[in-house]
Order: sequence, then C-alpha cells, then structure tokens
Amino acid sequence: MRRLKNNEFSLLIMPMFRILLLPFSFLYKLVTDLRNSVYDSGSKASMDFDRFVISVGNLTVGGTGKTPFVELLIRALESKYNVAVLSRGYKRKTKGFKLADESDDASSLGDEPFQYFIKYGKKSMVAVGEDRALAIPQIISHNPKNEIVILDDAYQHRRVKPQLNILLNDYNRPFYKDLVLPAGRLRESRKHANRADVIVVTKCPKGLNSMEMEGIEKQIKKYSRSETPIYFTGIKYLKPQRLFGNEEFSNNVFLFSGIANAAPLVKYVSEQYNLIGDKGYPDHHAYSESELKSLLKNFEEVDVKQKCLLTTEKDMVRLVGLKEEAGFLQDCPLFYLPIELYFLRNGDFFADSLLEEVEAGLLELRNN
Repeated sequence: MRRLKNNEFSLLIMPMFRILLLPFSFLYKLVTDLRNSVYDSGSKASMDFDRFVISVGNLTVGGTGKTPFVELLIRALESKYNVAVLSRGYKRKTKGFKLADESDDASSLGDEPFQYFIKYGKKSMVAVGEDRALAIPQIISHNPKNEIVILDDAYQHRRVKPQLNILLNDYNRPFYKDLVLPAGRLRESRKHANRADVIVVTKCPKGLNSMEMEGIEKQIKKYSRSETPIYFTGIKYLKPQRLFGNEEFSNNVFLFSGIANAAPLVKYVSEQYNLIGDKGYPDHHAYSESELKSLLKNFEEVDVKQKCLLTTEKDMVRLVGLKEEAGFLQDCPLFYLPIELYFLRNGDFFADSLLEEVEAGLLELRNN
C-alpha cells in the first residue's frame, strides 16, 4: 500500500476537519448575524460624527492589502484635506487612545500605524485606539481642523457609521468561496458584503483579463448591492531601499519576512533577483535578538561574495524600533521592498469619484 506524502495527507484530512467545524461556524454565523441585525434595525445605534469617515476593511481574517489601500487614500486626500488615520493598533504594547509622535515605534503603535506615521505623519495625523467611537472625539479634540478620518480595518466596527464603507476582497481568497470561522476565514457571512459602498478586489495578477473580471463581479454581486462599484487592483514592488549598511544593493538576495501570505513576495523576488535564501516568520512577528542573530548567521553562511538581506516594508517598521536588539545589524547590507497599489482599470474614475464623494459629504456636514 502506497504511503501518503505530507501534502497528500493534508489535502485528504482538511475537508474532513472542516466538516467537523461546520457546527461551530453555524453558531458563529448566528452570533454575528444577530449582532449585525441589531445595528441594521436601529435597535442599537451607530454613532455619527461631523467628520467625513471612511472605513476600510474586509470580511476575511488575514491580509487583504488594507495597508497599501489606506496609503493610497492618504495620498489622494492629504493634499486637499486635513486627514487623520485611526487604527486599533494590532499587537501594540500600549492600550487605549494614543496619538502618534516621534517617540513611538511599532511596539507602541502597531506595525501599520507606525508605517503610516513614518511615511505620512508630517502632514496627516495618525492615532490608535481599540474603540473608534471613543477615539474619534479625541482626534477632533487634538485637531479641531480635522476633516476626514480613515478607519483602518473597521468593517466589523459597527459602533461608528462611516460615510464611505470600502470592502477589500483578496483575489486569491475571495469571500464568495469561503466559509465563516472556524471552518473558513470569514469574520461574518457573505451577505454582509451588502454594507459596502465600494468593493475593491486586491492582489490581482497583472494580466487579469476583462472576462475574468466580469466573472468575479458577477459572483460578488450575488451578495453586494447592485449599484456598488467594483474595482480591481494589484500590488507593484518598488525599488529596494536601504535600511542598514553602506553597501550597494546586490542581486544576490536573502529574503526574510513576517507577513500573512509570503508566496507572492517569494515568487516576485525569485523572478527579479537571485534568491540565495528565504526565511519566513508568522504575520506581525516581533523579532527577538536571538532570531535576528540566527538569521544573520544563516545569511553569512551562504557562500556568495556580493549579497544582501531583503525584507518587506511591513517588517522594516518593526526593525526600525529595535534599537538595542538589532544594533548588530547596523552594518549589515539590509534592504526593504516598498509596495504600492495600482488599478487594473478605472483608476482615474475611482480617484474622481472619491473626491466627489468626500466633497459632497463634507458640504452636507457643514450645512447640517
């Protein structure tokens, strides 16, 4: 009798395991549906603010490209409006409301808020707070001129009513093919896509054709409102930037990262450069001194003269804050890959529609 390989065993056992979890998913769905119905019926009120609130989120757990999309919104709006970005600050070591300042790092703000602060903090306010309904008044108190609040990862945060609710859907893990937790990865059932004012399919391959886009739109519109616009975006990697060391970037790359799904990154790096090593860590990983020393040892053991370490922008923000733990990396040729979101089609239309929506919303708020 042939012995099953590990991957064959996983493929065989996973569907059985999912079936066992379905009763728990049914209970989870009941709870989340009940919670949503309380807000939808008005039995429990969502809070309104005299600011234009944009919510960015998803139905699934894990990365759907929220960070580059929030950054796109900041770039589109900060030149014209007074913008604040509010995140809960996942895995930060602080609690409650916190306004980002020069003393902060990833440990006090969380990875994504610290990244926003590094890149946009000179012009836009960045804050963290678990309860957005309590945090928004504090943002306004600190900056009465604030006009727009962007809520990062807030699709399930029903206590605040956004003027614009943007739902992101990962092309590689579409919500319409998924199940509710724990059998699947959905935070709430598919039907709640109907709350979205805009739906963006993220992480699309560059060559995605119109026929496939139409097929995806058809699947999404089974759950969204018929008038909800759907956009398609991809991720492009920019030129590697130096983090530590004085050496020039080398095409011989030892890659390491702590992100939700590293497969597309590894594929890109292996196609663009000579991948001489690859080390993966869990998402939002907090690097220890011993781990970094082990990583550096693995890097140095690769018998290539000209080489460099390469990581993600998300990992870069964690390393910046490790002043003591990562001190020995200061002379190491360490680079990071910035990323940027782009639209496969209708990018200008999205930008124009966004500005029109914001301008009309702010005008209404002022008149009220």
